[in-house]
Amino acid sequence: MKEVQPGDVIFSYCATRIKAIGIATGPAESAPKPDFGQAGGNWSDDGWLVPVDYTELINTIRPKDHIDILRSLLPSKYSPLQTNGDGLQSVYLAHVPTQMAELLIDLIGKEYVAVLERANDLQYKAECDVLEEGIVGRTDIGVTMKEQLVKSRRGQGLFKINVRRNEKACRVTGVTDPRNLRASHIKPWKDCSDTEKLNGCNGFMLAPHVDHLFDRGFISFADNGDLIISPTLDRSILQRWGIPDVLNIGSVKSQAPFLAYHRAHVLRK
Repeated sequence: MKEVQPGDVIFSYCATRIKAIGIATGPAESAPKPDFGQAGGNWSDDGWLVPVDYTELINTIRPKDHIDILRSLLPSKYSPLQTNGDGLQSVYLAHVPTQMAELLIDLIGKEYVAVLERANDLQYKAECDVLEEGIVGRTDIGVTMKEQLVKSRRGQGLFKINVRRNEKACRVTGVTDPRNLRASHIKPWKDCSDTEKLNGCNGFMLAPHVDHLFDRGFISFADNGDLIISPTLDRSILQRWGIPDVLNIGSVKSQAPFLAYHRAHVLRK
């Protein structure tokens, strides 16, 4: 229980089926035992509570029906399932190996996508909370500066969540892992209205080196998605970074108004 972190995915197993997927919204905290009647008579009055946001599944799955492919993936210790596919009543919460989790996700299907987006949002929020705590704890700046930095950090966090709901990968490299992507403003933050600063259409999820080129105006994109290269950029840099001279990133219809601003005011002529 104490190893659970915000954003962790939890498969809810009840009456032989996985009926819901939960996202931990916070770490474990001490809490009194709920009233289980006689069933909890032998349990300590003090325990651990993990706050979880559950989503019930339409496509519930019965692990026992798939035990032939799950059996080799079960953990050797504290397994949530027996080798015959039945649940293990003595295990309340168990770590699920990555391969086993991936197979369960495949069996659940497309319903998992929405849950994954929620998990990513919570993980990113947790990261932002840590950064915010660091700002509040600083002694080298005054209260007013702290408030400004916290407000900016919260805005950037919301912007990244909004962009990630639209953009699932870097348009140039194809990288999908959000830990290796940056939410890049198309119309720069300093030039945006309050609404534009948080608008998910005013951004791309980009790999760091692509974000560097885009943010500094060395590259941009046309309304048809074609890559535009600034004449001030040494093209050998693109070659070294694996970016082709001719590239189309797909539809940018939603981002078109912001891209027009980027081409006019950010792209180096």
